[in-house]
Amino acid sequence: MKYLIVGLGNIGPEYELTRHNVGFLTLDRLADKHGVSWKSGRLAFTTNFKFKGRTFHLIKPTTFMNLSGKAVNYWMKELNISKENILVVVDDVALPFGKLRMRGKGSAAGHNGLKNIEELTGGQDYPRLKFGIGDDFPKGRQVEYVLGRWTQQEIDELPIFMDKAIEMIISFGTIGINMTMSQFNE
Repeated sequence: MKYLIVGLGNIGPEYELTRHNVGFLTLDRLADKHGVSWKSGRLAFTTNFKFKGRTFHLIKPTTFMNLSGKAVNYWMKELNISKENILVVVDDVALPFGKLRMRGKGSAAGHNGLKNIEELTGGQDYPRLKFGIGDDFPKGRQVEYVLGRWTQQEIDELPIFMDKAIEMIISFGTIGINMTMSQFNE
């Protein structure tokens, strides 16, 4: 069994520690835990590891967030992985900081990275792991907030939530989405 795990974010040092890059950060931590290194591939940084007879292919699109679908579509076809075996790790302002929620499908809810994935893969029917970043911003300031850097308190707490996200990713690949959702979703 093969899985494509997609961490959404923007490339470049100016975006590295921003809330919008929590997908990249989570996959970096997952790769570190499994002792694998990233390499530059077509439209994405890629790596993979095996766990319990399954292969987890990780990608961090290099297309910038709003064109993430190009990388997802390419690697989905290149690796011959069906949509139900794709998991997109994405920031979500509708969830409080650190809250994690897995879904089998759903709307983009205004997230441009998810909108592009929908457009280029043919719909909303792909699993996603939403990582809550909170909504502590004044009206009209969402872009500055999601592209802003984490607070020190968030940085201190982030590893705990990323580790839970990693557990959910591994669970998705080993026991499936339904059991993972019932075990982890609050």
